[in-house]
Amino acid sequence: MNRRRALQLLAALGTTGLAAACGNDTDGASGGTRGPIKIGLIAPQAGGLKAIGDEIVNGFQLFLDLNEQQLGGHPVTLITANEGNDVKSGKAAVDELLSQGVLALTGVVNSAVMLGIRDTVEKARVPLIGSNASPSTLQSVVYIWRTSYVLDEAGRALGGYLKEQLKPGSRLAIIMPDSVSGEDVERGFREEFGSSDPRLAGPVVWTTAADNPGKTAFSQDIRKALQKHPDAILCFFTGEAGVEFIKQLREAGYKGPVYAPGFLTEGTALESMKNDALNIQTALNYSADLSNTANRVFASEYRKKLSSSPTTYAMASYDAAQVLHQAIQLAGANPNPQEVNLALGKLGQIDSPRGIWQFNQPRTPQQKWYLRQVQRDGQVLSNVLISELATLG
Repeated sequence: MNRRRALQLLAALGTTGLAAACGNDTDGASGGTRGPIKIGLIAPQAGGLKAIGDEIVNGFQLFLDLNEQQLGGHPVTLITANEGNDVKSGKAAVDELLSQGVLALTGVVNSAVMLGIRDTVEKARVPLIGSNASPSTLQSVVYIWRTSYVLDEAGRALGGYLKEQLKPGSRLAIIMPDSVSGEDVERGFREEFGSSDPRLAGPVVWTTAADNPGKTAFSQDIRKALQKHPDAILCFFTGEAGVEFIKQLREAGYKGPVYAPGFLTEGTALESMKNDALNIQTALNYSADLSNTANRVFASEYRKKLSSSPTTYAMASYDAAQVLHQAIQLAGANPNPQEVNLALGKLGQIDSPRGIWQFNQPRTPQQKWYLRQVQRDGQVLSNVLISELATLG
């Protein structure tokens, strides 16, 4: 086996799967008859969440590139469908992909869309590997799996950290979008930090959940939060909304500490924030500078292909491809969606760029969480790994 092939196999399966992959490679060389399959990928192709959708496509496609465009020994046709920005468009994307006979689905950025397509996916009995954070209210599912995290876990990771970090007498203001996602993060935070902790500077300030907020969309709510004279702010925003929130927060004169789930400073959002993002601390299940074999391969190949650092969105989608690869391999030469779904339940530990993880009973990852801080690396801003926070899930 040459070095290039070994690298591909290491990226595809991690160190724990290398021996099995070598056997599969031999099968292919001897004229295996595994036929082509279709995988459907749902992601927004326009609007404020498009950048996240692009990362999800990039991560899945990178895995295919490193695995000769195959999953489980089957040549793959990856069919993408536009998630849009609401449940109606998301459901239309699912229906379109199901009509084309896909073996499995993946993607989905918007939490509301994930909730809205639940019954369609369960009724179709086609596995969906969601590759972005999903709401805690998505429960009792059989065909929906997730490789990112459940939204309240981000709040729990930050709650445990700030409970120890904030000094007595400090005042923490919380600003959240009025959405399912915001409610999940806020609830998870309070569970760990304590709802009656005197360091909380009053009730949560709920603000707009728009993906493309205007240049004054947050101004009034930011003023309301700053009237509490906080020593630190906890928030949760993603994509363009996060960029606009931080810009308006700094314009309002606040220069103090900001804490958030890591989506706030991921990918192009961090580039757009520029110096406004310096020193923001975030909790996330991934950092591009994690030192493990799987991440060294993933991050190196991602940077080589896309000339940028990988994000948690790309990583979770890469892992979605990885678990599908292993499940399809287990399902045999002529798998159907139900067999692939059963095989997903038999997977053990996944050797991932984030570190080792595995599916728990609710079909979400049990995984480590990390603290990161935005720092300058030469001329580039980067989410620098500070420490481990907790294992959740």
